[in-house]
Formats: sequence, structure tokens, C-alpha cells
Amino acid sequence: MAATPSFSSSSSASSSLMSYLLGFSVFLTLFLSSLEKGFAVEENQLLHQHAHTVELNSLLPATSCSPSSSAKGHDNKEPTSSSTVLKVVHKHGPCSGIKKNKSKIPTHAQILNQDQARVDSIHSRVNTKKSPSAATVDKLRPSAETKIPAQSGSVVGSGNYIVSVGLGSPKKMLSLIFDTGSDLTWTQCRPCAKSCYKQKEPIFDPATSSSYVNISCSSATCSELVSGTGNTPGCSSSTCIYGIQYGDQSFSVGFFGKERLSLTPTDIFDGFLFGCGQNNQGLFGGAAGLLGLGRDKISIIEQSALKYNRFFSYCLPSKSSATGYLSFGKGGGSSGAVKFTPLSDVSQGGSFYGLDVVGISVGGKKLPISGTIFSSSGTIIDSGTVITRLPPTAYKALRDAFQQGMKSYPSAPALSILDTCYDFSNADTVTFPKISFEFGGRTTLELDPTGIFYAASADQVCLAFAANADDSDIGIFGNVQQKRVQVVYDVAGGKIGFAPAGCP
Repeated sequence: MAATPSFSSSSSASSSLMSYLLGFSVFLTLFLSSLEKGFAVEENQLLHQHAHTVELNSLLPATSCSPSSSAKGHDNKEPTSSSTVLKVVHKHGPCSGIKKNKSKIPTHAQILNQDQARVDSIHSRVNTKKSPSAATVDKLRPSAETKIPAQSGSVVGSGNYIVSVGLGSPKKMLSLIFDTGSDLTWTQCRPCAKSCYKQKEPIFDPATSSSYVNISCSSATCSELVSGTGNTPGCSSSTCIYGIQYGDQSFSVGFFGKERLSLTPTDIFDGFLFGCGQNNQGLFGGAAGLLGLGRDKISIIEQSALKYNRFFSYCLPSKSSATGYLSFGKGGGSSGAVKFTPLSDVSQGGSFYGLDVVGISVGGKKLPISGTIFSSSGTIIDSGTVITRLPPTAYKALRDAFQQGMKSYPSAPALSILDTCYDFSNADTVTFPKISFEFGGRTTLELDPTGIFYAASADQVCLAFAANADDSDIGIFGNVQQKRVQVVYDVAGGKIGFAPAGCP
């Protein structure tokens, strides 16, 4: 009987222990749950920090023109006496003023195929030493008789965005594609000895200008066409003949001459070297010709060097319905937000502007890409290439990381060269990872949300990057990735700068 109380005491202790353990278990469960919730909140905050959430409409093409209120630069200052600003518009956008035949507007697949032709041409120019040829020149058969607003145009072998400049005395306003990958400035000219395509403005007639002068075949100036066009100049009745062909087989052939170029009423250049096209064919979309912004001595950058000191900048608008600008000279000002990276040398690509890419980040995480992948191929920035081209190794890393952040969205069919596409037709807003490029000099550029996708429609929105055929092919930083970024070219200073939100 004496053992009974002892048994009762032991039973009570056991019950108390069980109650304690049960209470601790509940506490531990609640504690771990709160930790998980905390981690989830923190993770969501991190995801939000490294992702964009935007209205779907902001990624899709618009149909009406919404120009910016002025031709101000990134720092919102009016142009000064040392700068010239031109308006930039998209060539096939609603702000271009070019009458459009819908049957002749290229499809998205055609645009991307033409873009690939341009890239192939650039790779050929950079990687292969070619003997200049007069084959294009032979197509001509002469007959017996500062800050500029910038707009975006459809892809052609020679560029996408157009500006308006004045040519001749009295001046005639012409819409020209501006292209950092080309050097020669040219326009179609009467009498069009062989062929001229339809353009927005009346075709320029040198016979009505008091300031037009032909360049002689025997002059040293004529021989400068070799480096500026890649073709040996021809000769017709002692007049120098130029010929230039682009990646999509578009071409212009005609007389090489001097003329008065008016960028603004006060910024005028007499004796400006340009091509007066007599045989012109291709996908120029109603533009009157091309404004060459390359680094060769016949480019507008070199011809205006005494005034602007080889300094220019531009901002490409987020949509073809908006306007950007092209600015010459430092007076238009690069703001303190501009971060510069040194211009890099591109082997045999003297006209191109080289960038030293050292890394890419997706969703705040740097991709595991060896630096030698970028350094061995090199990279250029090009206003005329639409889709950024990366070494295949780098593209695969970017694509795979981006896809990880897009698992909640249904995929869509590939669009030409674009293999990572999504169907956003059931979404009002879209959330996607941020993408940043790191350049030499510790310069980082976070792409604008509008610079990540190429949208054909709401149900086919694609990652706007593509792989080169080989890791050794030069990379190209295209114009989609440049949207809304103020890109500053200080050629004399040997550097290129970037600043966000430079235009609408």
C-alpha cells in the first residue's frame, strides 16, 4: 500500500511533462511559422526589388503619336549655342509623318530577318578583310540629261530611327535614318538616273541649289570613300561616284558631292560631303536617305568635329508613338547621372563604337559567365541593330535565368530569331526580372523595362535577345536595349556614357 502514493506522484509528473512538451511544440510551430512568413516577406521584397511590374500596354505598340513637349536633353535644359538638338522618331511609327501602305509595312518576322541580315553584314565587316570592290558602283548608269528630335523607324540594313535636316540653298528638309554603324551621309537625288524608291519629301534636286558642288574623280577626297563605304569609287565624266550596300542588300549609288547642311537655323555646315543618290533601292521605309554617325573621316561626327568636338548623344523613345532626340555638342549637356565606360577597340571595325562588357545580371544575380567569353568576342553598340546579340554561352545563361523568373506565365511560339516568348493576353500587369549590363570602368546599366521585350502582340511578347552563331562572333548592343537610355558618345574623350530615363 505504501507504493501507491509514489505511483500517483509519478503519474502527475508525467502528465505535467506531457503538457509542457505539448505547449512547447505549439510554441515552436508558431515560432517557425512566423520565421517562414518573415522569410517569405523578405523574399518577396527582394523579388520586388529586382523585378519590374508594369502595365501590359506599356510593352505593346501604340497607334497614335504622343511627342515629347520639347527637344530638351536628359537634364531638361534647352539647347545652347554649343549644342544642336534634333527630334528622333521611328520610321514606321505614327510620329514619322510618312504615308504608309499597309501591304508594304514589314511584318515582325520580316523585321527580325532583316535585322539578322544586318548582323551578318556587321560580322563580315568586323571579322573579314575584304578587298574593296566597285561592283556596287557599276550598277549606276548615268542618264544623258545639334539636338535633333529623333524618331524610330522599321528595321532596314541601315538603321531604324530618323531625323530631319536641311540640305542645299535654299534648304530642303529631308528625313534621314541616323546610324552609328555607317559613315556616309546620302540622300536620293534627281534626276534618278536609274531608280529611286518612294520617300516622304520631294526628292532633292542639286540643280536647284546654289551651293552644290561635285567632287572630282582625281581628288584625294574621292579616295576617302574606300574606308567610308568599303567600295572603290568610280568615275563618270570626271565626277566621283560612290556606292554603298547594306546587310539586307539595300544600296545607294550616285555622285559624291559637297553641299550646305543645316541642322538648325544657326548650325550650318558649308561644303558638307555627302552622296547624291542616282540609283537607290531597298527597305528605307520612306526616309530620304541616311545620316552616318560612324567614326570614319567622312561621317558627320568627323566633318563637324571643329564645332562639336566629336561629342553627340541620343535617346531612343520607348515606343514608336513617342519621340526622342539626337544631340550634337556638349552644350545639350550630359547630366551628373551619366556614367561613362571607356570606348574599346574593335578589331578591323574602325567605324564601330566598342564596349567592354564584363558581366550581366538577371533578377539581381550576376550570371556565371566567364569574362573571357565577352573579351574574346568583343561588343559594339549599334543604333541600327534591333535585337542585342550575345555569345551563345552568355545568351543561354541569360535566357535560363530569365525563364526561371517567368514560370507563372504561359509560353508562346518563337518569333523568328527570338526563342523565349510569352502569352500575356490574360494579364493587365506583368512582373519580370530586371536585367543589368556591367561595362568596363565599373559602369552598370540597368535596362529600362521597355528595353527587355520585343512585342508582336499581347499573346506573343519575346525576350529581346538572341545568340550569335559562335562565341567568337562580335556581340552587338542593340537599339531595343537602348530605349529611354541617354547614350552619350564622347569620341574625343574615348568614352561612352549611359543615363536612365532620358526621354519618354
